Amino acid sequence: MQTGYQDVEELLDAGINVYTTLNIQHLESLNDIIERITKVKVQETLPDAVLQNAAEIELIDLSPDDLIQRLREGKVYLGDMAQRAMESFFVRGNLTALREMALRTAAERVDKDVTEHMKTHGVSSIWPTNEKLLVCIDESGNAETLIRMGARMANRAKTQWITLYIESHADAHLTEKEKDIIAEALSMAEKLGAEAVTIRGGTNIAADIIAFARARNISRILIGRHGKSWISNILFPSVSSQLVMGASEFDITLLHATSRDKNESGLWRRFFVLSGKSRFKDYVESTLAIMCSLFVALLLQSFLPLPNVTLIFLIGVLFSAVRSGLWPSLYCAFVSSLTINFFFTEPLYTFSVYSQNDMTMLVFFTIVAIFTGNLAVRLKDQMEALQVSANRNATMHDFSRKLSAALTIDDVIREAVENTAISFNMKTMVLLPDLEKEGQLIIVGCEPAESRLDKIDWAAAEWAFKNDKPAGRGCDTLPAAAWLFRPLRSPQGLLGLMAVTPKSNGKGETFDTPEQRRMLYAFCDQTALALERAKLTVDIEASRLQNETERLRTALLSSVSHDLRTPLASIMGSATTLSHMDQSLSPANRVDLTQNILSEAERLNRFVQNLLDMTKLGHGSMEPKREWIGDIREVLGSATARLQKTLLRYKVEYRIDDDVSNLFVDPILIEQVMINILENAAKYSLPGTRILISLEKHKAGGAALKISDQGQGIPEADREKVFDMFYRVRAGDSKVAGTGLGLAICRGIIAAHGGTIHAEAGFMSKGTVIVIHFPADMVRSKSFYREEQST
Repeated sequence: MQTGYQDVEELLDAGINVYTTLNIQHLESLNDIIERITKVKVQETLPDAVLQNAAEIELIDLSPDDLIQRLREGKVYLGDMAQRAMESFFVRGNLTALREMALRTAAERVDKDVTEHMKTHGVSSIWPTNEKLLVCIDESGNAETLIRMGARMANRAKTQWITLYIESHADAHLTEKEKDIIAEALSMAEKLGAEAVTIRGGTNIAADIIAFARARNISRILIGRHGKSWISNILFPSVSSQLVMGASEFDITLLHATSRDKNESGLWRRFFVLSGKSRFKDYVESTLAIMCSLFVALLLQSFLPLPNVTLIFLIGVLFSAVRSGLWPSLYCAFVSSLTINFFFTEPLYTFSVYSQNDMTMLVFFTIVAIFTGNLAVRLKDQMEALQVSANRNATMHDFSRKLSAALTIDDVIREAVENTAISFNMKTMVLLPDLEKEGQLIIVGCEPAESRLDKIDWAAAEWAFKNDKPAGRGCDTLPAAAWLFRPLRSPQGLLGLMAVTPKSNGKGETFDTPEQRRMLYAFCDQTALALERAKLTVDIEASRLQNETERLRTALLSSVSHDLRTPLASIMGSATTLSHMDQSLSPANRVDLTQNILSEAERLNRFVQNLLDMTKLGHGSMEPKREWIGDIREVLGSATARLQKTLLRYKVEYRIDDDVSNLFVDPILIEQVMINILENAAKYSLPGTRILISLEKHKAGGAALKISDQGQGIPEADREKVFDMFYRVRAGDSKVAGTGLGLAICRGIIAAHGGTIHAEAGFMSKGTVIVIHFPADMVRSKSFYREEQST
């Protein structure tokens, strides 16, 4: 099966369309369900992505009786196999369940296609192709009742369902009890299989619900209906009433609140911000605002008409609303109305009103002041909520940025625990599985550093890791634990746990509010992704090193097996000839064979020396033993003498500048460099051509040692690569033997001296020039060297 779908993927990658069939029992995501129903574990499965990525699907539906009849007729299996199939897997009950699963899987795919079509074509109406339930809750006491009823409705219809809570400006004034109601309801919804969603709404809660339902292609909405008087419904229609009036494309189910579920303050708070926690200081400030308004109005009353004077008091109401809240602003509005009546309406300095216009003005001033104060408080709360949201987003952005900059697993863990501890003001730790002891957890990072877990905490941590579910404080599982353990899950699987607890560690202290829980889950998800990325980076680096090591090993074995065997074969051949034919050989032949043995042994020694030098360079143990060389010609002459047989057919010339002929180098290592370069020059040049060795002043200071040949040259793209280990120009691989270590060793030795080496094109782009640059502090003129020696 796996080979089959991989073949299909290759055909699709090649641009070939594929038509195939698939039995529902072979989908990987349904494997455990199939086993539970049929008591048979299907071994041949394939990823769900094969079905999801299909351009088109067609459901081939057949009733269980018809399929059993086809089995009996031998149209599916032959002989006894058909009978065994009907007695085990293909029984009527199993086939009915498989048929339903196939229908539902096809329906989910079709619903996905419909949703994509609606998004692409901007369809705002609802196409109820698949039943989806939306349960809307608020802070009133019937939230859990709504959740339970929604779960029953979804289970009966076997459909998806979503629980929605919309935050509003009133959330800033929710009591702790109301916050607990919301948190417990959302937690219950998740346990019962719903998708719990919290969004930030505006002033029209019903419009926000309708917009969300349209975006998610919801077909049915369940919402609570609170008992209110007909006057309240006219003045301030409830959210459920607005939904019934404005959501004609949805099926609306209303759940009437019982007496114990009613929460009138919560309903009124949707329209008026009723905060009963005003302080005496707030009323004092409101009184001062009224007095200031009165003082300014008395100064300006001779210049302004009475309606404009009232605007001055309206400013005081706005100040009181923004500064102190709704109740002080209402106090300010009523007292301001009385003040205007006492000081500015006839008869003056009384609370009586003679003019009907003045009475109308006072009434409208009071109404406008009340609503203006309420709107000001709303705007203030919305600004504070936006500030909280902005701070939350900034915190998440900063956390994500720091995790993105972390390169190693240790860096990720350190950033995760430090930022989580600061953001939540809690103790934080990260636990990962012990690589040495399978199945055990270890603390790999914590803040503060002295944080520890007791036996109950470890039991909660082990359960959370084993079951991939939250456990500990605030959860149904082991709630006696002081820490809350949250799994760190990435697309690749469970990585570890993040644990948090209040710094006071009080057993009665609550911290699992909806906002904190969402933030904590977001932090856990970000940490898991960062850990996965760091692990992949480590794995990629390890794989790269392994591949590089394998490549070097292969190249080394190839070099040793070929290039070291060649001189050994020549040595063994010459030695065998001398051993068996010594009496019949002339003196000249014996000398020739002996010289061949010595020459090939010298060549073999150079190969071995190169390997040893590369090992020293790799371990950083090569330390040049520098000394002043009276004349570089001595080192060059020794190198050419060791390559006498190799260079016999070439014209070797020298051009040495006496002003730079004295170098402070290790003569043995520099001789090795010259041998490697000259041997390369001879390999890639035709016999009879010239090899020029020159030493001259470098334009950047110091001296430049150049070895030029008239060979086939090195392509520009390969001039830097030839100094890498085992790299050889492709054009020369099949013509000339070699290990590919010579120039790499040369660069290492020259770098150890503090110099540089590179390759250039020869004269008229013919041949190659290897240029070695020695710094000025390593170079002296010949005359200076002689004066120093005489001194």
